Amino acid sequence: MFHSSVAKETDVRVEIAQGFPPALDELAARLPCGRSFLRAAWYEATAAGDPLTVLATRQDGHPIAAIPTASVGPPLVGARAVPGSYWPFRSILISADAEEAELTALLADPSVRRALAPVWRVGPVLRDDGATRMLKRAAADAGWTVLVRTLGQTWQLDLAALSASGAWPRKSTRRRLANYERQLGREGAVAFRSITGHAWDATTLQQLAAVEANSWVGKTTDGGGAKFLTVDQRDLWRRAVRDPLIADALSATILSVADEPIAFSFDLRAGPRQYSIASSYDDRFAYARPGKIVTYRQLAWAAAQGVETVDLGAGDSGYKREMGAEAGSEVVDLLIVRSRSMAQMLSLKWGGESELARSVFKSSVHARRRRNRIVSQLVAASAIAGTALAATE
Repeated sequence: MFHSSVAKETDVRVEIAQGFPPALDELAARLPCGRSFLRAAWYEATAAGDPLTVLATRQDGHPIAAIPTASVGPPLVGARAVPGSYWPFRSILISADAEEAELTALLADPSVRRALAPVWRVGPVLRDDGATRMLKRAAADAGWTVLVRTLGQTWQLDLAALSASGAWPRKSTRRRLANYERQLGREGAVAFRSITGHAWDATTLQQLAAVEANSWVGKTTDGGGAKFLTVDQRDLWRRAVRDPLIADALSATILSVADEPIAFSFDLRAGPRQYSIASSYDDRFAYARPGKIVTYRQLAWAAAQGVETVDLGAGDSGYKREMGAEAGSEVVDLLIVRSRSMAQMLSLKWGGESELARSVFKSSVHARRRRNRIVSQLVAASAIAGTALAATE
């Protein structure tokens, strides 16, 4: 830790710590449902440069908010971003009992403004998430400008309701899946296995990489969208599963034919919610729809683990609708900027100011001070002009 102070008008203690301290784990356990994976190891796994964490702690010692960031882009710019896997989301931590005034006090603290300035990114995050809304309001009230761009829309599967109905998957879907498995069986023995917890190892990560290498991602793209294809991509997950709780949250359902992995589903559980991170299949077996087979197997396994809701992420809505998913929250990317003038320039490339944040900023003390400065400048300019005119008469 290299800074500690008490925010004005609150009892919140502000701390700025190097790296991602153990306090993140304590706070993660007190987050709203679906966010318990936001632990120190989740952020450390990215091996991001110049990591630091801004913490808000109450007088009883309990942390209520944390902003873990790392440097991004040219060092001279000084930009920072919340690190982590692109999906489920890159978010800050806000305790379920945190008050907006406490987060505002944290973001208004001079040391925090220096640590995060001139600009920092939070995203992707869910627009409808309570933490996202609180962050936008508190940042604006603290004098920051919040820019937002929309990335897509998530799809949500009510797995508990579908499973309880007794009619999911549909009979026609079950028949097709059985037929696809029979087609695969002509190539060799079909087997499924689920990897989670202490079963994670380098061999499993390499098997997932082999599937990606034989998929359309590995064959037709630069691999940037893959999760395991390169050593660096695998190392991220290898570091993450060092934390036993994250290792238990992550799972891989692997479909093999003749002992060769040909498809997988990679997912993360957080309480009764599951996030689908990635899935892939070997193009050589595309005729038998191995991706569809492994997806339904994974969902059956998840239901048995107590998962009630599945966030299938954004994009490719056709097969998600077919499964019974419905449109969920929009996915957004936030850019939080200290200077209003800089924000105006950045908005041309990033996106406009958040309407929610703008309405808060307009009524904030920072906006009033800004208006007063403009008025003072206009009054001064008028006085100078009047003096100049008088001097010429």
